[in-house]
Amino acid sequence: MDGDACPVRDEVFRVAGRLSLPVTVVSNGSRGVRLPEGVRRVIVEEGADAADDWIVEAIGPNDICVTADIPLASRCLAKGALAVAPAGRVWDSENIGSAMAGREISRHLRETGMETRHAGFTNRNRSLFLEALERTVQQARRPASAQPRPLPDFFSD
Repeated sequence: MDGDACPVRDEVFRVAGRLSLPVTVVSNGSRGVRLPEGVRRVIVEEGADAADDWIVEAIGPNDICVTADIPLASRCLAKGALAVAPAGRVWDSENIGSAMAGREISRHLRETGMETRHAGFTNRNRSLFLEALERTVQQARRPASAQPRPLPDFFSD
């Protein structure tokens, strides 16, 4: 879990505890957050992408990354992992490209002086996250032979 400012820590801990799943919380500092017994804490050096880099280095196929950071989600997907945003969006190869493009457009707008705002985090987001996390855990637990195969790309050379 990308632990810096994650609004769904308790939900992750609850689901992981119920299903006996390991959890690692990675952050740039301890931030005074108490973790349940058995949850691994990794504190990385200060730096813009230090936590992200650690997560990408450690994550493997069918591991689940909980993050609102779109570039981190993209990097995890590239390693065969799964990614879920705290607002309940499951990142995948179908939607990560448009999310990255939208992020760049927002960055450009901010650079030109325009304000961009994110909607606040709601109880509905929390509920959507729990549903998405449950589905993603079930997907990760399926044997590789039961995983859906990608459709052929009829438009490639």
